[in-house]
Amino acid sequence: MTNKPQVLSDLEIAQSSTMLPIQDIAQRAGIPEDALELYGKYKAKIDTTKLAHKKAQAKVVLVTAINPTPAGEGKSTVTVGLADALRQLEQSVIVALREPSLGPVMGIKGGATGGGYAQVLPMEDINLHFTGDLHAITSANNALAAFIDNHIHRGNELNIDPRRILWKRVLDMNDRSLRHVIIGLGGPAQGVPREDGFDITVASEIMAIFCLASDYVDLKKRLSKIVIGYTYDRQPVTVKDLAVEGALTLLLKDAFKPNLVQTIEGTPAIIHGGPFANIAHGCNSIQATNTARKLADIVVTEAGFGADLGAEKFMDIKAVQGGFEPSAVVIVATARALKMHGGVDKKELKASNPQAIAAGIDNLQKHVETIRQFGVEPVIALNRFITDTQDELDVIVGWCEDNGVKMALTNVWEQGGKGGIELAKNVLEVLHTAQNFTPLYQMNDTIENKVTTIVQKVYGGKDVVFTDVAKKQLVEIKKNGWDKLAICMAKTQYSLTDQPTLLGRPENFTITIREVIPKLGAHFLVCLTGDVMTMPGLPKEPAALRMDIDEHGNAVGLF
Repeated sequence: MTNKPQVLSDLEIAQSSTMLPIQDIAQRAGIPEDALELYGKYKAKIDTTKLAHKKAQAKVVLVTAINPTPAGEGKSTVTVGLADALRQLEQSVIVALREPSLGPVMGIKGGATGGGYAQVLPMEDINLHFTGDLHAITSANNALAAFIDNHIHRGNELNIDPRRILWKRVLDMNDRSLRHVIIGLGGPAQGVPREDGFDITVASEIMAIFCLASDYVDLKKRLSKIVIGYTYDRQPVTVKDLAVEGALTLLLKDAFKPNLVQTIEGTPAIIHGGPFANIAHGCNSIQATNTARKLADIVVTEAGFGADLGAEKFMDIKAVQGGFEPSAVVIVATARALKMHGGVDKKELKASNPQAIAAGIDNLQKHVETIRQFGVEPVIALNRFITDTQDELDVIVGWCEDNGVKMALTNVWEQGGKGGIELAKNVLEVLHTAQNFTPLYQMNDTIENKVTTIVQKVYGGKDVVFTDVAKKQLVEIKKNGWDKLAICMAKTQYSLTDQPTLLGRPENFTITIREVIPKLGAHFLVCLTGDVMTMPGLPKEPAALRMDIDEHGNAVGLF
């Protein structure tokens, strides 16, 4: 009887890897020493004001995916592996990623720094407190909440209606018990009683602003535009009215600098910001992407969840506000996700089922069509899992050949950059071909038209319905002149519809918009659909149950 070889966990692989001093990575990326602010041996922040005034011109490669299973399809892993593969092909490349949120890390997914031999390091630090960016955003958000309630307690000169305060407190953790709370109880000295609630930090508008601002001046200007609520006579109240935008910017001063780390293979990696993709726009900061574009010839970055969420928002929000366009798009697909879309129960995805893949491949087809509508030719990264059978893979490969879609089998989890060479060569072919990137809608379109365009062209739906609450909000938004902003759809990641159990490629469905929330600082309107929560809850068996620390201070069970 032969013993099966031990499969190391992502954490064990990360802990067994040898990291280079961060100064060496900075030198490799062309970052001068005086622009580097060290956070220990292997992490640093980049003072972008001390970089040479070089035009940001690198080509941007976006990595997205099909609608995922709850565990994800390895999008971050493919992003890192692709960057390592491009570097093996002697390309000048930097990978730019989002910072993990403690909520998902402690919840379902565990770590979020890639996987196997395609990871960013130091894995434990990045997945936990890193350089404190999310804590700074939490502090700024909650400072604003404190300023609002103090203003009301001290006489309410701005005439703020406590029943119409939009701004919520935040916590970087999934905690359903904080969704609806009462504050200010205990008598006059304790403040004014009112209903309140918490969002998760990565759903805060300050996180979105943090990731979309181009510099400190823009950051402060955007913060000043935040609408915190309304007066008794229904007039909007902003941060500028409270005169605290300077204080909020000060709290974000150090966090706003992008973070430099490395992949297992020593490719420079910039990790900065992390808005939720099904609530906010799901992309790392414009600061990070444009800093990488100044330093390298190719930037590989990602957008959260499937192309219906992260990629659409990358195209219509981040790229437009950041002043760049994607030169190539990679769509990560897996046999297990396609089986799920073909009707297989999530608990049965390890069993071979080529017929289910054939039934579920319409989901992949829709995402290919979506990316092509933006004027960019996609490349499929077929991310291999050890449970995949050749019969299953043949179905996907055959579909790509029949439909003229570039495709590469990808095995970066096991092989690192070497397992992504074929994908990298396909991406380089696209990068050497002129694309015709065009956002799906114009900002001057009506809100209704912009939302309908997304629903019909990206989701494949038929129509949009606004609830009575949403209709009243539209009236207020138009009256205040906020209707020329981008649209940020808050929707389930599991389905092209607003119903998480409706998998595959549904047709003739209607999306219901239950609320429209203005985010003036982020320059978009959030359209809430379905039962998407801005404060998630933990699962029955959180990933935290596997986590520990040994007697030497090493993390255990992080992923």
